[in-house]
Amino acid sequence: MRFLFVGDSMTIGSAGDWTWRHRMWRHLESTLPGGYEIVGPRTGLYDPAADAPVSQAYADPAFPAAARRHLAGWGEGWLHMAPVIGGTVTETGADVLLVSLGLIDLGFYTDSGQTEENVRAFTAAARTANPRVRAVVLPVIPNVRAGYDPAFAAECARFNELLAKAVADLDTAASPLLLATVPESYDLGTDTYDGTHPGPTGEHKLAAAFADAMHQAWGLGGPYRLP
Repeated sequence: MRFLFVGDSMTIGSAGDWTWRHRMWRHLESTLPGGYEIVGPRTGLYDPAADAPVSQAYADPAFPAAARRHLAGWGEGWLHMAPVIGGTVTETGADVLLVSLGLIDLGFYTDSGQTEENVRAFTAAARTANPRVRAVVLPVIPNVRAGYDPAFAAECARFNELLAKAVADLDTAASPLLLATVPESYDLGTDTYDGTHPGPTGEHKLAAAFADAMHQAWGLGGPYRLP
């Protein structure tokens, strides 16, 4: 199976991060050894000094180059990924999309309704490229801004409702869509380093959200083991 990580700054990570992609790679190594490949057109981390995704300074220097592949970008959301997902799926042969998007859309680009439209456009494009593609989608985890901006918090909540309805509406037997569950224990104070981006504990919890969803719904892999 070919896994493609699709996400924003929480997924690409920045220089010095482990990333939840690394945590998922370790999980796949232990539960699907030899039965998977990680694909994608990018491998870099975001470098704050260069303001560009040009770093390879992962916390684990032994993280294999092939496993670093992804389609994630600092400041990118559903708005940006919908136009490129079809070509990426075609080029990489991706079978399973692990998608964490939406916070940046709602924070800077689109409202909840417009963001949901981009979810549908993204799904349609991915299916045009691969009619049997599977996807696991993580709801938006509101960041620290939601604590002082009620309008933003409301948009996050509304989008998550629309996302759940869209996933239920678009799910098919041929091309399953699955909504992951945000861990109840996820805490911005302890699981992020700045109120948005995951630290080590947050990375494990995000990886677990995807891994457990796939295992419970599709029997794929196994349950995630938190350290």
